[in-house]
Amino acid sequence: MPTCCYPYISATKGFFGNATGRGWFMNVIADSAKESTGQLIPARRQRIQQSRAMIRWWLYVVCALILAMVVVGGATRLTESGLSITEWKPIHGVIPPLSEAEWEEELEKYRQIPEYQLINKGMSLEEFKFIFWWEWGHRLLGRFIGVAFFVPMVAFWAAGRIEPWLKPRLLLGLALGGLQGFVGWWMVASGLVERVDVSQYRLAVHLTLALIIFAYLFWIARRLTPLSQPTETETARLSGLSKLVFAFVFLQMFLGGLVAGLNAGLTFNTWPLMDGQVIPKGLFVMDPIWLNFFENVMTVQFQHRVTAYILVFIGLALTVATFRVSSRPALRRAGAHVGGFILLQAIFGILTLIWQVPLSIALVHQGFAVIVLAAIVDHMALLKGPYPLQSKA
Repeated sequence: MPTCCYPYISATKGFFGNATGRGWFMNVIADSAKESTGQLIPARRQRIQQSRAMIRWWLYVVCALILAMVVVGGATRLTESGLSITEWKPIHGVIPPLSEAEWEEELEKYRQIPEYQLINKGMSLEEFKFIFWWEWGHRLLGRFIGVAFFVPMVAFWAAGRIEPWLKPRLLLGLALGGLQGFVGWWMVASGLVERVDVSQYRLAVHLTLALIIFAYLFWIARRLTPLSQPTETETARLSGLSKLVFAFVFLQMFLGGLVAGLNAGLTFNTWPLMDGQVIPKGLFVMDPIWLNFFENVMTVQFQHRVTAYILVFIGLALTVATFRVSSRPALRRAGAHVGGFILLQAIFGILTLIWQVPLSIALVHQGFAVIVLAAIVDHMALLKGPYPLQSKA
């Protein structure tokens, strides 16, 4: 067979016909071998790092919006605005009343619920508009967060910017956001019949789920950052305490939701004593006893106080331990943030209590709780390290 007719089957040049072709083929095999062992070629590594930078900043923006949502939600509750919209219209509810007749229609719906009949009877249209706009803004911000998460996710997905292992994690975040919308309405619905406010149980669940979503997305964003790797000593000596602080932060936020739902901050407005005592009488007057932890105003506030003391102690302990164990500037900074922010949050809580829940300081207290959560998640992420630049993580 003449080699002139089949130049690519030359005995001397090989299947690709020349040294350049053979070199290209060997390079492909080498690159594939590198990827299979977890090594990445420079161009692919650079693209992944660029993609991660874009994704983490997008997630940071979503987290900032969730923080704003928590603050707006607190304002909606403190202004007694949460029940002003008595229907759940995920799509049509975006458009507020545009005419006087539509405003009168909304007010008439509000007149049918116990809150109006027992507390706000005779409310004028202008007064109704004030509480309506708070609740409408709260719901609109929730929809905006959904769009701010979904649209960029689709764009990044279509552009091939999302690594395979990250896709299910982002889909879970989307699902949690959808669930939060249902939980929000479930909470509001509890206040439309037979009571003048929402259930403290449902309010606490609604708040806690928002914080779960925040922590989950912030955790992903931090680990998409090219952090320094933790040492074995740091992981062994700090991880347990860091997780304990994280658990207590979440517990305290849930208890804060119960305090808010029962308006418990408007009672026993003294500190450090409560009702003139270290341990007040009347903590367990309800039967069965467990009911006191959720429905007894005194007990709910007392356990929120005690948990705060525990949290300050273990938060400062984590700060000290971090400085003793680690020399990494980033981890030391995170440790200082945890203890310092928890202490500052406790001060905000005390001021909120003794000043009888003024709107401004109460919103600072609620919003800063999310900052505390971000601080402990950051500390945990630094102890875990970044997601590896591999096909799996």
